[in-house]
Amino acid sequence: MGRIVDLFAQVAAAIEEGPGDLVLPTEDRERLKGDWPEADIEDAIALVRDNLLQGELLDCADSLNTRLIELLGAFGDEAAFRTAQAGQAIISLEVIGQVARRVDRLEAVLEIFRDGAPPDRQAFEALRRRLADAGIEADMRDEWPGMDDEEEDA
Repeated sequence: MGRIVDLFAQVAAAIEEGPGDLVLPTEDRERLKGDWPEADIEDAIALVRDNLLQGELLDCADSLNTRLIELLGAFGDEAAFRTAQAGQAIISLEVIGQVARRVDRLEAVLEIFRDGAPPDRQAFEALRRRLADAGIEADMRDEWPGMDDEEEDA
């Protein structure tokens, strides 16, 4: 058992983020091949990858859940709850953007573990584009101080 843990530790220390996945640099792979079969090295890479992704999944889920608790908690007092009950609750664009960023990252990690079909992201992607454009439009207004909303619509 100790040798396997040693391999796992060596792979974890050497592994790097590559295009789309984690990779073990060639020189580290060659060094490990002196003591380990290729199948064991591949298994260790898979274990390190899964361990890192599960940690990231936990971080993403925790971040999203924390923000959702804050968001939903705002409706905990009686007046805010009655406003929501009347269909007049308002969520700021900033909060929508924060939640959307957290959901997007969580979804990216979940795609790796998901067995079934992913959810339809078409409307969500449209929201993300609009949020990005809203940020760009605000930056453009800052760069062009004489530009007001009427000039933009012209």
